[in-house]
Amino acid sequence: MNILITGAAGFLGSALANRLVQEGHSVHGLDDCSSGDPAKLAPEIYLTRGDINDRPKLWSVLQGVDVVYHLAARVSVPESILYPRDYNITNVGGTVTLMEAIRDVGIRRIVFASSGAVYGDQKNQACREDADLKPRSPYAVSKLAAEYYVRTISAFTNTEAVVLRIFNAYGPGQNIPPVHAPVIPTFLRQAIRNGTMVINGDGSQTRDYVYVDDVISAMVAAATAPKINNMVINVGSGQAISVKDLAKKVQEVTGVKTQIVSNPRTESGISYLRADVTLAGKKLNYKPSINLETGLRLTLERDPHFKVSENLDIERRR
Repeated sequence: MNILITGAAGFLGSALANRLVQEGHSVHGLDDCSSGDPAKLAPEIYLTRGDINDRPKLWSVLQGVDVVYHLAARVSVPESILYPRDYNITNVGGTVTLMEAIRDVGIRRIVFASSGAVYGDQKNQACREDADLKPRSPYAVSKLAAEYYVRTISAFTNTEAVVLRIFNAYGPGQNIPPVHAPVIPTFLRQAIRNGTMVINGDGSQTRDYVYVDDVISAMVAAATAPKINNMVINVGSGQAISVKDLAKKVQEVTGVKTQIVSNPRTESGISYLRADVTLAGKKLNYKPSINLETGLRLTLERDPHFKVSENLDIERRR
């Protein structure tokens, strides 16, 4: 197939693009490269630099495309609280612009990468796709609004739409920005450098961490799976762990008994979050294959950033 990936230079976008190329597809990427790294992409992938709100450019890159994966987005919950308008412009406005271009050009299917954050706090910890949604951040609201736009606009065209609610994805190549960094690469870096792992809140909040290879398998399947038009499907590990237990797991995997401290005055976000992946199993033949401990070890082994950090720390100790 001919495939377009928006946000192709990002963490999930680059992993998806490289997998699709390995499977023989022709892949074109669109990314403004504000946070992504084009160097992660295989040479066979043609990347166009551009903004998701640039409709003429979208018309151009959509020509001859069979399937679109829409991953272009701002993704930090804390940042969205500071800059909600920017998140609305990119995550909501950009999605609407893309759907207009898809409508004009005519595309067979769009797979939209949403987020488990749209669930908010739930009484039942295993979140089902039909749950009463309670988004608690501008980021979550923007993703939910984008879901509705994708499903609603596609209903008036011949384009099939699939929404994947991806939970806390992690793995090699995940970006570690100077502020509001994801918890797993942050903990790994702090442990390797023999620093202090800082937990927001009391650490009792739970999350569903899913390894990148499992996420990509679900996304690849979503491009061709039958009878999933207009469906919302969870993609997670189906398991949850508290943040304080995650910190201890990182200690075990790295072999570094670094200090763990909590900051109870810091907002910790949603209390409990775990995906019910029953529907993904039925519709995408999805079965998470990499548990957390294995995923942490693979991240350490495959991510050059951690290898460099470890070597530098060893040299300092000498």
